[in-house]
Amino acid sequence: MRGLRTVVTAAAVAAMAAGGLAGAAAAAQASDAGAGACQPGTLKVTTTDAGQSQVGMNHAGTYLKVKNTGDETCAIKGYAGLALEGAGHKALNTEVRHGDTYFAKDPGAHTVTLKPGGVAYADLVWTHTGADPAPAKYLQVSPTGSNSHSVVPLEDDVDNGTLNLTAWSAELPTAG
Repeated sequence: MRGLRTVVTAAAVAAMAAGGLAGAAAAAQASDAGAGACQPGTLKVTTTDAGQSQVGMNHAGTYLKVKNTGDETCAIKGYAGLALEGAGHKALNTEVRHGDTYFAKDPGAHTVTLKPGGVAYADLVWTHTGADPAPAKYLQVSPTGSNSHSVVPLEDDVDNGTLNLTAWSAELPTAG
């Protein structure tokens, strides 16, 4: 994992700060559900198409997959914090919209319990029509919305730096 860059755009800082507040609230609610809140160091984020194609009408997407690599059952709730990075891991202006995506219905913020080795998914979608493109190379993902994050490859132009994201779910978010 990399530490957050000290030189970031105001939008990226605002997005991560808002995610941090949401993550703190989610952690408090998750701990009320029985399992303790997942600790950022025990969560590993990757991307996966999960065997489904998410391409169409100038939209592209992937699933975020978070895995509990710890030894104890824990819980997460809500939405991941996201920030785009360009070449050289330079911060890019990022706007994140929570809710339904072009490919999947948002399950809404709810507690997802992760046993050791357990996983949760969120659908991540963007457009790439060429409208004020952000040339993304990487994506910072904070599974709990805290400052602790993973960096995963995301090599695509993202219109206006805008990402659409569903909440974490034990099942793959789908259109149905």
